[in-house]
Amino acid sequence: MNIVIIGNGITGITCARNIRKQLSDVRITVISGESDYFYSRTALMYIYMGHMKFENTKPYEDWFWQKNRIDLVKSHVTCLNTDSKSIELDTNRTISYDKLIIASGSKPNKSGLRGENLKGVQGLYNLQDLKEMTLNTSEINSAVVVGGGLIGIEMAEMLHSRNIDVTMIVREKAYWNNVLPLEEAKLISRHISAHGINVLLETELKEFIPDENGRVKAVQTDSDKIIPCQFAGVTIGVSPNIDFLKESPLETDRGILVNEYLETNIPDVYAAGDCAQFRNPKAGHPAIEQLWYTGKMQAEALAEIIYGNKKVYNRGIWFNSAKFFNIEYQTYGEVNPELNDHTQSFYWEHPNGNLAFRANFSKVSKCIKGFNFLGIRFRQVIAEDWIRNHKTIEYVIENLNQGWFDPEFSIPYYNDIKHMFSISENNNTFCTD
Repeated sequence: MNIVIIGNGITGITCARNIRKQLSDVRITVISGESDYFYSRTALMYIYMGHMKFENTKPYEDWFWQKNRIDLVKSHVTCLNTDSKSIELDTNRTISYDKLIIASGSKPNKSGLRGENLKGVQGLYNLQDLKEMTLNTSEINSAVVVGGGLIGIEMAEMLHSRNIDVTMIVREKAYWNNVLPLEEAKLISRHISAHGINVLLETELKEFIPDENGRVKAVQTDSDKIIPCQFAGVTIGVSPNIDFLKESPLETDRGILVNEYLETNIPDVYAAGDCAQFRNPKAGHPAIEQLWYTGKMQAEALAEIIYGNKKVYNRGIWFNSAKFFNIEYQTYGEVNPELNDHTQSFYWEHPNGNLAFRANFSKVSKCIKGFNFLGIRFRQVIAEDWIRNHKTIEYVIENLNQGWFDPEFSIPYYNDIKHMFSISENNNTFCTD
């Protein structure tokens, strides 16, 4: 049996490795036009900042692939023929498959604004983007980052590390306020500003302005403010990378439509990771899961399906983590920007403005629904266990020390949180909207 995987990111490679562990007699081919070998995409910023070299981002030695009989093909797929069960590459090569796994990931969203194709205007997603950014930011002194997501803050920190003046243009009331509750969003906004980044809130971009050589020299906002710059990073989200499937019979919407077994509408064709969209997502779950760990989990589930252990993909409790300059962020369960009618929230923030804790819980049962931690490391297994087993908010606050990471050396802020919770409970001042 010949298994072909399109994409050598975390999803594609996890599929390949897990299938090989169970099936020694199948042929596995991984196709990607981005890089010769799998690397850690999340480490791109550290290459730019000089903390790592590209070879340090590869989790496996180059000999690993041949030893495990995983054939790597550096090429782009141009056509999928499901009738003949084959794919065509931009090198005019045709590869046949018995089972096909599409793990083609995402691509940066375009702004659609005038001047978006100027030199010096770009997104940041893959290795080619990093190389382009390195060239575009050589010997410049000012830059603009459009968008307030995770890639935006990474790009701002990258530019800042090279002493480039950075302005962030954010349409929300505070940084990432479409994901974070307002208190956390304001905390991060203050932290970004404290690092010398000029953050323009409730502002949208109107156009990119060229110089006489076709390079960006400034941007104009919706208030007609002109901001000079020699580089403009566009970080307004990503979309499934599925343009190469336009002429195929695969059913698509924003992504490749799959069921709970990651099966498409075509037999023996599967999709997983950023490019997959669930037809019937579970309540409270996004149709497209564009996270590193969900891509890995989908790949693990799909590998089992391929080698005969067919079971429904189950992501489990939502989790994400990130880093905003010096502040680490963890989130578990349901913590939306705004509360619904059935949820209350307890929020604590340290007077230094760099530490925060939030717990969302049911108004009726008082069972915990989700957590946010900013500047505080907490044990994932504890947070997920409390949500899964419906622990009450009172139980959680009383036992916060159980999840405190490295309690021997960290400051026991859980005592401060417990004290503030007691005050909020006595005065009935929990957040309700």
